[in-house]
Amino acid sequence: MANRHLSRTIAMQSLYEWDFNDRVRPLADITQHNVKQFAPGLDDPAFIFDLISGVEKNLPEIDKIITDTAPEWPLDQITVVDRNILRLGIYELMFAKEVPPKVAINEAVELGKAFGGESSGKFVNGVLGTLYKNLPESQKEKEKEIKETENDKNYQSK
Repeated sequence: MANRHLSRTIAMQSLYEWDFNDRVRPLADITQHNVKQFAPGLDDPAFIFDLISGVEKNLPEIDKIITDTAPEWPLDQITVVDRNILRLGIYELMFAKEVPPKVAINEAVELGKAFGGESSGKFVNGVLGTLYKNLPESQKEKEKEIKETENDKNYQSK
């Protein structure tokens, strides 16, 4: 499993545990434990902590985005797994600057397929796809800029 995918998995599991237990225990403590438990040799756990702190910091806005984008699904009726996959995906799609939008969506859909129910992948894809369609073009351009930067780096290293 690639490091970033593993990092997202641990972030989602930590968010799930935090939410399932009514957010009583500090999210950073849960995450620290999960990193030690599930990825003891991970090179750079900072990405995980960036994700969880970003979700936690923007939680009210992220939850509003979920309720606005999926109004037929009240937040408390969305399964805990799907709700936290959406939170992670929305954070990466709307707030994180270094992740191309389509990568954020794809990663969230994969988490839904792996950890959610039978229709989780489709549900996550529907919500995040709707958000993507409504993104301003300037934010969609982020994907092209990141690809161009990566291509430049690859070209320079040859």
